[in-house]
Amino acid sequence: MYEINVICLPFAGGNKFSYREYQRKSPQGLNFIALEYAGHGTRIREPLMESINSITQDMYEKTLSIAEKGNYAIYGHSMGASVGFELIHQLLENGKPAPLHFFATGATGPSSLSRQERNWHHLPKNELIDKLRDLQGCPDEIFEDSDLLDFLLPIIRSDFKAVETFRYTKRPPLEIPISVVTGTEEPLKDEEVALWQNETAFAVNFQKMNGGHFFINACATSVVNHIAKTIRNSKIN
Repeated sequence: MYEINVICLPFAGGNKFSYREYQRKSPQGLNFIALEYAGHGTRIREPLMESINSITQDMYEKTLSIAEKGNYAIYGHSMGASVGFELIHQLLENGKPAPLHFFATGATGPSSLSRQERNWHHLPKNELIDKLRDLQGCPDEIFEDSDLLDFLLPIIRSDFKAVETFRYTKRPPLEIPISVVTGTEEPLKDEEVALWQNETAFAVNFQKMNGGHFFINACATSVVNHIAKTIRNSKIN
């Protein structure tokens, strides 16, 4: 089987270590490569970027050498899905090889107006913490460590700002298949998730997995198997 790189883009507040379990569970022939946003994880000393456009440009530069080899896919969760979608367009606009597949989890379609209606990056500290508790993406230990929480909140707030200030640009549908997976308990409207269909000439593979917004943690094996099976069933020329 071909060695296929799967470029993984983190969610808001996440970093490349967010996908360690995916790398551990990766089957032979599939190589999960987790990227890092500026100001996150191993790039913590770099200034944060507060727009999807600037983050996408940064990821484009980090992705270029991988994409030019071909035989790759892109995967993003939540904010990562927005970055991944814009990244694909930038790669194609610059004449780079297209990914075999785009996988988006925990995200409504790019044209969804609910993205712009959110105002989480302006929430007072206590309300922002409550929102993070609701999303269930942070271990309880983080909420019990005030110093760690004070360190993480500006990063998360910056990422939320990037997502909430992003403005969708309508473009011709991609000639790339898209798979979208959401959690059964996510507060996402099905009709807004269905908007992904407008972004590809192929029929989107919509699926649900048990859990809330961070179902990708408890369902890591299922997500990895879904990605592997989908790529395995694709025709690679």
